[in-house]
Amino acid sequence: MRTQISKHKPLVGQSVKLARGIVRGVDPRSLNQLRDLTSRFDFSIAAGDLIFLNGSWYVTHAGLLRLASRRRCLGIQTEQVDQFSDHLAARWVFKATVFKSRSSRGFVGFGDADPSNVSPMVRGAELRIAETRATNRALRKAYGIGLCSVEELGAVSTSTAVRACSTPASGAASSNSNGAGGPRLRDQLCLTIRRFKLDPTLVKNYAADFCGTDSLSEASRESVQAFIAHLNKAAEENRDALLCKLNSFAPRVETQT
Repeated sequence: MRTQISKHKPLVGQSVKLARGIVRGVDPRSLNQLRDLTSRFDFSIAAGDLIFLNGSWYVTHAGLLRLASRRRCLGIQTEQVDQFSDHLAARWVFKATVFKSRSSRGFVGFGDADPSNVSPMVRGAELRIAETRATNRALRKAYGIGLCSVEELGAVSTSTAVRACSTPASGAASSNSNGAGGPRLRDQLCLTIRRFKLDPTLVKNYAADFCGTDSLSEASRESVQAFIAHLNKAAEENRDALLCKLNSFAPRVETQT
């Protein structure tokens, strides 16, 4: 046990120090909860695993996926629940099952999304949000996480949330260096990522989806320009909703056969 505590001590100290710097008026109870979460699950504020909102910590979809990867999760299966879904009303219900190992019987979670319980910023992405919520609930059950995930919430006010996301890697600046956008657009996108502290990989995945291409390098200059303008506007108007949408583009943990 002493070895385990020693192993996590640097990460715990880093998270507490960062929380004190970015969370205005954070109380001792919240810091103790952060220490416990970091020790038990290796959650990192710097990596964007946790968000502090209205005096409480919330885990993120990306944080749960990273936890599953660290714990060598066998896989996650998701399926649409047709009897409760209505595509005309943009209401979707998903079931997710997490298999921690080959002998696991599976941990099940359900998630729903429709225009009434998602932010206006992510309207049109209800299907993906429902699947994300189902996956989050299944992962929280599988690993015994009592925290609600931020994606399971509805619209979140930017003024009430304090986020700490990962610092973009140097490789993010070149995500569109050889594409139609050219260096100038690449630099603009990199600046936006740094300004709003966004995950560069999720931004790149979102950009490709926005531009309707398999990768950002295949997008036209006009499409990339439109995406950068959209990203800036979205981040300025409601960064929390943008983070929620970006998390819907996080890589999935595939089921192994």
